[in-house]
Amino acid sequence: MLSELKPALRLLLVLTLLTGAVYPLAVTGAARLLFPAEAKGSLIEGDGGQLIGSALIGQRFVHPGYFHSRPSAAGEGGYDASQSNASNLSATSKRLIADITARAAAYRADYPAGAAPPVPLDLVTSSGSGLDPHISPAGAFYQVPRVARARRLGEGEVRTLVELLVEKRDYAILGEPRINLLKLNLALDELTLTLAPPPPPPPPQPSAPAKKAK
Repeated sequence: MLSELKPALRLLLVLTLLTGAVYPLAVTGAARLLFPAEAKGSLIEGDGGQLIGSALIGQRFVHPGYFHSRPSAAGEGGYDASQSNASNLSATSKRLIADITARAAAYRADYPAGAAPPVPLDLVTSSGSGLDPHISPAGAFYQVPRVARARRLGEGEVRTLVELLVEKRDYAILGEPRINLLKLNLALDELTLTLAPPPPPPPPQPSAPAKKAK
């Protein structure tokens, strides 16, 4: 009995060490050596080393001076990485239709009356994960006028920035052209510091009248 169990136990121990320790450590070490940024989660840090986010997980941007992210159904406020989820609403859902109509109206309001082009679909619909870090180039170009006004930049400058950050299809055939929103907004901050004129100085405050000596 023991003579039959010993080979099985030895094999179990060897495979446990190989697949539970040696292989994970080897793969982790190779990943950190060959792809150091990706192995750490593609984290993006600021100048002071402060963590800003990850290039793989979307964030919500709502300020008019930033390019806005896609709608998200991940968590109550959206973009909750611990609650990745889709809306699960059908194409005939009245709630979905109302949400899309309201979102499209909000984007069209950034244009003069009657001059708004059709709103790109990704700006008014959420992704399957609710954490999509990208928007389409069309979605970014649609927002250029609003961002340029809020930043007091020329539309041509902002449009050029968008064009520079368009990511092409992987291996020229996989996926669609896209733009990482976090990287775009960080580059926009740098562009603003470089080109935007400083805000006008505040108006001088009237001096208080001098008190008469008694």
